[in-house]
Amino acid sequence: MQKVITDDLDALLDIFPPHIKTPLLKQSDISELLEVVLDLGREPEARFPEREVVLEKKEIDESDIDYVVTRIGKFGEDNRAGIERTLHRISAIRNRRGDVVGLTCRVGRAVFGTIKIIEDLVKTGKSVLLLGRPGVGKTTMLREVARVLAGEAGKRVVIVDTSNEIAGDGDIPHPAIGHARRMQVATPKLQHAVMIEAVENHMPEVIVIDEIGTELEAMAARTIAERGVQLVGTAHGNTLENLMINPTLTDLIGGIQSVTLGDEEARRRGTQKSILERKSPPTFDIVVEIQERDRVAIHPDVGEAVDMLLRDIPPGTETRWLDESGEVKIEKLKEEKSVAVKGKKKTRETKAVKLFLFGVNKSRVLQIGHDMHLDLDVVDRLRDATMLVTSKNYYRRKPQKVRDAEDEHIPVYVLRGNTPPQIRQFLGTLDSGGDRRKTRDVQSAVEEAEEAVEQVSEGNEPIELSPQGAYIRRLQHLIAQRNDLKSQSRGRDPNRRVRIFKEQER
Repeated sequence: MQKVITDDLDALLDIFPPHIKTPLLKQSDISELLEVVLDLGREPEARFPEREVVLEKKEIDESDIDYVVTRIGKFGEDNRAGIERTLHRISAIRNRRGDVVGLTCRVGRAVFGTIKIIEDLVKTGKSVLLLGRPGVGKTTMLREVARVLAGEAGKRVVIVDTSNEIAGDGDIPHPAIGHARRMQVATPKLQHAVMIEAVENHMPEVIVIDEIGTELEAMAARTIAERGVQLVGTAHGNTLENLMINPTLTDLIGGIQSVTLGDEEARRRGTQKSILERKSPPTFDIVVEIQERDRVAIHPDVGEAVDMLLRDIPPGTETRWLDESGEVKIEKLKEEKSVAVKGKKKTRETKAVKLFLFGVNKSRVLQIGHDMHLDLDVVDRLRDATMLVTSKNYYRRKPQKVRDAEDEHIPVYVLRGNTPPQIRQFLGTLDSGGDRRKTRDVQSAVEEAEEAVEQVSEGNEPIELSPQGAYIRRLQHLIAQRNDLKSQSRGRDPNRRVRIFKEQER
C-alpha cells in the first residue's frame, strides 16, 4: 500500500491570529510543518524537519495566546488540548498562577500505510512493544496498527487514549483509527485503571496503549496479557537495553532479579554465585526499535534476547527498512557466539558502522568518540561507508556526495549543527554497547554485594558497598536477605549506599 498522509492542516492554521497565519501560508514547505511555538514576549516560530523560521518580528502578547486558547478544546491535567476531529496537539506552558504563557502547536498527521514494515508481526496475535525517540513516529504507527487490526484483520480493538493523541480530540474519534473503539482517560494517573476497565467491560481481542510509563501501567499490561488479550503499545526508551535498566518498566520484558547459585552450579556455569536472571515471561513477545520512520530493528523473541543480554551476549536482531520503491527489505543479524578459551570468554564482534563525514569536523568526532569510549571507523571513500554524516547547512545544498549516498541507499544522518553536543548526541545513537555496559555495571554491583556477604558471614566487620541507584540497591538488599544477613541504605543520593551486617552488629 502506498503511504497516504492526511493532516487537516487548515484546521490548525485557523486557530492562529491572522498576523501569524499569513506568513505561515507563505512557506513553500507548509505541507511539512511540524509545529508552531508561541511564547509570551518572544517572536512566533515555525519548525520544519530541516529548518526553523521566525514568522514575524512582533513579539507574542497575551491577546495572541488567548486567541488560540479560545479556539481549541479544554486543557487536561497533562496541559494538552486538541482540535475537534483532528489529530493536532496543543501543549501549554503555565506560570506559577496557572496562566498560559506558552503554546506548542504540533501538527498531527494520519499516515496510512506506515506499518507495512511490521504488518506481519502485529497480525500474528503476539503482543508488540514499540520503542523509539520522541518524534520518530511511534504514535503514528500505533494509530495505523489499530486501523489495520480492526479493519483488515477484523478484530475487536480498543484504544486506551490518555491524551487523545491517537484518535484526536472530541467525543467522535478521528477516522484514521478505522473501526477501532476508543476509551478516553480523564487524567493520566488513571490510565492503568482504564486499561483494566477496557478488558473487563468491552471484551477486546486487542488493546492499543500509548506511552506506558509507570509501574502501575506495567502491572496492568501484564494483567491484560495474562488474560490472552493482544497488546500493542509504546513505552519510554529507545532500545530493549533501556528497559532492562529501567526499574519502573523492566516488568514489561520479564523483570530482572538476583539469583544465588550453589557452588557446584556456579562452577559449572563459570560465573559468580550471584547472577542476574529474568524473573518471569515477558509481557510483550516482540520489541520493535524504531530507528527512523522507515527503518526498524526487531527482537522477535524478547525473553531470549533478555537472557542473552544478561549473559553479556548481544542477541540476534532483524533489521527492516523500506527502499525507494516501497518494498520491505530484511537483514537478519545472527547472534554473536561466545566461546570459552582457557577460562576467558571471546565474543565475535559485529560489523562496525563505517562513517563518511561530509562537512563535519573529523578530529572533533574522533575526540568525542574517544571520550565516550567508542571505537569509531571513519572512512575516506563513500563506497566504503555504511552511513554518511553531514550538517544541516551542507545537506540543504544537496551536494554531489549527498546525492550519491542517497542514490546508493546509504543512510544519511543530518546534524543540526557541527557542534560537540550535536556530535555527542549522534554518537550516542551508535553506542549499541552503552546500555550493555550499564547491564554489566549492575552485574558488577551484584558481585560486590556477593563478596561483602561472604566476608561478613565469615565474621568480618559490617561492609558498606559503593553508592548505587535505588534499583541496584534493591538487588543488593535481596542478596543480603537470602544469606540471612541484615542490610540498610545509608546516605543521600547520589551517594546513597547499602551497608551489610550481622543483626547484632547494627
